[in-house]
Amino acid sequence: MTYFKKIIRFALPYKKYGFLNIFFNILYALFSGLSFMVLMPLLQIIFKSDTKRITVKPVFEGITKAGDYFKDYMNYMITSVAGEDKSKALIVVILLVIVVFLLKNLFNYLAMYFITFLRNGVLKDLRNELYDKIVSLPLSYFSEKRKGDIMARIGTDVLEIQTSFLSILELIFREPLTILFTIIFMLTISIKLTVFVFIFIPISGLLISIIGKSLKRKSDRVQHEQGYFLSLLEETLTGLRIIKGFNAEDKFSEKFRESTSRFNKFSNSLLNRTNLAKPTSEFLGIAVIAVLLWYGGTLVLVDKSLDGEAFLAFMGLAYNILTPAKEISKASYNVKKGNAAAERVLEVLETKNPLKDKENAIVKSSFDSEIEFKNISFKYEDEFVLKDFSLTIPKGQTVALVGQSGSGKSTLANLVTRFYDINKGSILIDGTDIRELTKKSLRSQLGIVTQDAILFNDTVKNNVQLGVQKATDEEIINALKVANAWEFVKDLPQGIETNIGDGGNKLSGGQKQRLSIARAV
Repeated sequence: MTYFKKIIRFALPYKKYGFLNIFFNILYALFSGLSFMVLMPLLQIIFKSDTKRITVKPVFEGITKAGDYFKDYMNYMITSVAGEDKSKALIVVILLVIVVFLLKNLFNYLAMYFITFLRNGVLKDLRNELYDKIVSLPLSYFSEKRKGDIMARIGTDVLEIQTSFLSILELIFREPLTILFTIIFMLTISIKLTVFVFIFIPISGLLISIIGKSLKRKSDRVQHEQGYFLSLLEETLTGLRIIKGFNAEDKFSEKFRESTSRFNKFSNSLLNRTNLAKPTSEFLGIAVIAVLLWYGGTLVLVDKSLDGEAFLAFMGLAYNILTPAKEISKASYNVKKGNAAAERVLEVLETKNPLKDKENAIVKSSFDSEIEFKNISFKYEDEFVLKDFSLTIPKGQTVALVGQSGSGKSTLANLVTRFYDINKGSILIDGTDIRELTKKSLRSQLGIVTQDAILFNDTVKNNVQLGVQKATDEEIINALKVANAWEFVKDLPQGIETNIGDGGNKLSGGQKQRLSIARAV
């Protein structure tokens, strides 16, 4: 649970729902045990015709006689209502059983009702923070990452953490409390039988824990492979035109099949290990019950130290431990799986951002004189792409950078926008180093038109006003006219309110470029 200590902060805004869940889980655990205890007077009425009616309120004589006190008190309450009429007493007991079971299930529902708000709130906030972190990280971070892997972390990994949060609450509160209250009720019936149960429970727990040791490693492999094939799918959809043009469908299909085969293999291994938990814990529980039947039967039939109805209630309580025990083993597996997912999510959240604004960074509101590259050097990895490069561009002057592929033309554009930081030298705008400016104010002075027109699945209007959210329709139309895009936009079905499709796929290549220019304007 190491990584969940770091994730728990996302649950703090929803702590009231957590406390309500714990409160109703306590009541559920209490009534879960009581639901078996109230069966004792029912069994007495049905199977014991000579049961003595108690008309005087019993006195509590200590914890060692709590079981007798509970039986006598229930007898007294039933006698007070029904008198000596057995039929009436039977109806009273049946109504009591119904009420106890109704309350048990009501508390169970309320516990689950409140935990829903906590789980989904954590899911929302974690995804929001992860998304904000992703868009704030520099481009250099993504050069070593697959898009599909990032998508898997914000999608399936965060969902795995959400599931594990419920498992943790079950592991810490719900199921242990159910077991605790059940054991207390068992002790009130027979201390000997309860001690006998305690001899076998640790053995069962040890066997279950051995099964789950490798689960985190197996889960990590599944999540990693899922990230890989999502990345491959994203590449396929993005480059489908090229794949078809070069008859590469078979090659990409083979890569995808290899990935899904590995995913299938890892998933089978993980699920088989997970599925082993429930039958193993149930079999071990039944084995304990079988031994209890032998020992308890001896106490009833031979020693005569235990009533038949008390033994049956005890067996019900003993079986009642099995369900929370199975849920604890299942929850522990979910926590291990969630731990692997939390590790992958936290890897992104805890990544240092080297391009953060300085304290008291300058907000630049206008561009007045010139851009100067002053003896700059830059490298992506080991070799310098630019070395001691200098260039001054006065305001209003058009400069074309010409050179062979890989000579650093696009790199200069990436540096002046601070998508990357230079290794040496300085880039000045109006005499101020761009590292002294806020990134937001720096980029608000720049217009970017990429070689590949990057548009979003939205309206023409929202694509053009991306950098200036408060732009009016008139300003948008003027920008479209400057970029020679208004000619085709005005003929679209809904004008500037027309959706242009995923990546602008409803437009031609030239139309997409003109929209990119309008956005820069």
